[in-house]
Amino acid sequence: MSNTPIASREAALRIALAARALNGLDVRALVGALIEKLEAPLTESKLGTLTVEDLRVILAGDFAEQGCHVGVEGEALKEAVRLLWGQGVENNDFPAVDAYTDGDMPGSLRVAIAANRGETLDGHFGSCERFLVYQISQDAIRLIDIRTTVEADTAEDKNAARSALINDCQIVYVQSIGGPAAAKVVRAGVHPVKKPEGGKAREVLVELQARLASPPPWLAQIMGVPAASLARFEEDMEEEESA
Repeated sequence: MSNTPIASREAALRIALAARALNGLDVRALVGALIEKLEAPLTESKLGTLTVEDLRVILAGDFAEQGCHVGVEGEALKEAVRLLWGQGVENNDFPAVDAYTDGDMPGSLRVAIAANRGETLDGHFGSCERFLVYQISQDAIRLIDIRTTVEADTAEDKNAARSALINDCQIVYVQSIGGPAAAKVVRAGVHPVKKPEGGKAREVLVELQARLASPPPWLAQIMGVPAASLARFEEDMEEEESA
């Protein structure tokens, strides 16, 4: 990805929701068409100038002047335009973000959740609409960010761009992830955890939270502390040495 954002954060959120309203239209294709129409970077003000006819023309492409059918019902076009304008976005399924400042939760982990709907682990790494980013400690769980994958999906290497999007996290939970993508996630310093059955994000994180006090080896390595299986052994060694 270039240093100049393709879309502002708010614009990216609107585009992701509009693509879903358009029968799950490929986000990358929609972004490309919008850039051709409005020029980069895509901003809220630019999206606010679009009309239903503009969107119909964009979706119809080269055959727009012939009035061809674009495969989307009129009401869906209207809903997509409303979302691009920002109407109803705040009432959509994006959960509220908690207040957080770096340093608020000493010793905490940062965890990403692959999501498509609400505050739910229901996404595959390479196709989820967003990553929910949480800060988690033994006594608190805070949703500190929501990162749409719109711009990452316009990159030449989508999986590398998605990995970079969450490279400040230690763990990412996904329903599934392919081997090559997993390698790129690990290279970015993030530990992928597959949970095929998915579930409510906070319930998944409560399970993780319960293991922080006595972490298994893989989690202890991430946290930089001794594993629970080794802690007892180390305590016994210390007792023997002090005897």
